[in-house]
Amino acid sequence: MSSRLFIVDAFTDRPFAGNPAGVCFPAQDRDDRWLQNVAREMNLSETAFLWGGPTAWRLRWFTPTVEMDLCGHATLASAHAIWEAGLAEPGALLTFATRSGELSAGGRPGAIEMDFPAVPAVSAAAPPDLLAAVGVAASSCRFTGRNRIDWLLEIESEAALRALAPDFRKLSAATQPDRGVIVTARSESPAFDFVSRFFAPAAGIDEDPVTGSAHCGLGPYWAARLGKTSLKGFQASARGGTVGVAVRESGRITLSGAAVTVSRGELL
Repeated sequence: MSSRLFIVDAFTDRPFAGNPAGVCFPAQDRDDRWLQNVAREMNLSETAFLWGGPTAWRLRWFTPTVEMDLCGHATLASAHAIWEAGLAEPGALLTFATRSGELSAGGRPGAIEMDFPAVPAVSAAAPPDLLAAVGVAASSCRFTGRNRIDWLLEIESEAALRALAPDFRKLSAATQPDRGVIVTARSESPAFDFVSRFFAPAAGIDEDPVTGSAHCGLGPYWAARLGKTSLKGFQASARGGTVGVAVRESGRITLSGAAVTVSRGELL
């Protein structure tokens, strides 16, 4: 039996930007080896697998090498694919049972809004080998910390952030057992509150184009720094993408962005 398969660019309103995610609707239950092989074949930062419907789904995410606990862009891509495929009414509220608990997504004009857990970072001294692998000096860091997923570094400027050229082999060793490292700075553009880049070579992703789950930590961090709860971030990868973040008192956050389908097909 064939399985429906989509490639969706997330956190962008135009194709070939944002973060591409695979979205697969397996025609039957499959074991973890099959799911991992499909993700490896897709060779995207994440491929999402969904079972259920029309509005309640089980959702899992895989990189080409490992299963992930939390992924924003592939969840946004999943919601977009469900509505576009006619598996639920366009914009209908969808719930997802995941390794990070229940998540949800709903549509509004021009954007998809997702309910995610906030994952705030706590101040912690970053290992010297991690800073060296990223390519920043301790003196240029305004904050170093970590949450339950990643390291978080704020550095001195957007220009310095855009110029980073990490040593991914060394960074893979330096970040384990954590997923990766988020590097952020104040935006030099009034259109955005902050900019970021995300590196996770230990998870098979040297640099992720746009990382929704990283904004679960960036949102609380910049909300406290800037004294505002509604923020807009730009992830300054080669593809680039925009993530809206609303930090709520409940310990949850709303991530928002657009999505575009670039491919539809069948997995034979």
